[in-house]
Amino acid sequence: MPIAQKEQFLSTIVADLLPYLRRYARALSGSQVTGDKYAALTLEALLTDRSVFDGDYSHKVALFKAFHAIWSSSGALTEDTEAGISARAQAHLAKLAPNTREVLLLKTIEEFSEDEVATIMDMDVSEVRELYTLALRDMEDSVSGRVLVIEDEAIIALDLQSIVADMGHRITGVAPTHKAAVELFGREKPDLILSDIQLADGSSGIEAVNEILKTAKDTPVIFITAFPERLLTGERPEPAFVITKPYTEEQVRSAVSQAMFFSSTETLRA
Repeated sequence: MPIAQKEQFLSTIVADLLPYLRRYARALSGSQVTGDKYAALTLEALLTDRSVFDGDYSHKVALFKAFHAIWSSSGALTEDTEAGISARAQAHLAKLAPNTREVLLLKTIEEFSEDEVATIMDMDVSEVRELYTLALRDMEDSVSGRVLVIEDEAIIALDLQSIVADMGHRITGVAPTHKAAVELFGREKPDLILSDIQLADGSSGIEAVNEILKTAKDTPVIFITAFPERLLTGERPEPAFVITKPYTEEQVRSAVSQAMFFSSTETLRA
C-alpha cells in the first residue's frame, strides 16, 4: 500500500476509534479535560511515529497501547485543580495498587481480552489476571450507597436493580421517563444515577440528568446506551462512564463501583 494511502487509512481508523479512547481516558483520569489531554497527546505522538500500528494486533489495541506509553510515563491521574468529591476520590485511588484500575477498565468497559490487555500495558497475562482479581476486591470494598435507575425497559430495569442490589447498594427507585426521574430524585437524593438515553415517552435520559444535576452537580452518572458514539463526540461535556448495550454484569459492576467513589460527571447539554 502506498505511504499516502496508508496514512489516510490509519487516520480513518484512529478517527473511528477515538471516541472509545476518550471514554477510557476520561474514566481512567476522572476528568474530561484531563482525559482529553492524554488522548490529544497520544494523537500528537502518532503524528511522528505510527510504528505501533505495525505490530501483530488490532488497530484498537495499537491505539490504546500508544496511549498507555504516554500515560505510564507521566504518572499523572488528574489536574491539580480537582476539588470536592473528585479530590476525595483521588485520595481513595491513591490507595489502590498500581495498574489495577487500568486493567479493570480495559477488561470490563473496553472489553479487551486478557492477552490484549497484556499487550496494551506491556506485561504478562498472569500479571493481568492477578491485577484484575485485586481490582475486583478493591472495587467491592468501595463505598456503598443509594442508586436511582432511569430506564424504560422493564426487563433491563429489573436486571440493573438486581446487579446493583447484589453489590450492597440500595435502589431509590426506577424511572421510565424524564418526569418520573426528576420526581424520584426529589423524594430521595441518590449517590449515583444509572441512566438510559432514550426513554418510554420519547423523553431523554440526558435531559433528565441535566435537570437533576442543576441542584446536585456532584452526583455521579453512568449512561447505558446502544449508541455510545452519540455521547462521545468531543463537542460538549461528557460523562466519565458510558456503557454500551448489550452490557455485561461485569461492566455494570465495574462502572458502579468506580463511580461511587470517583465522580466526574459534568452537565450534558442535550
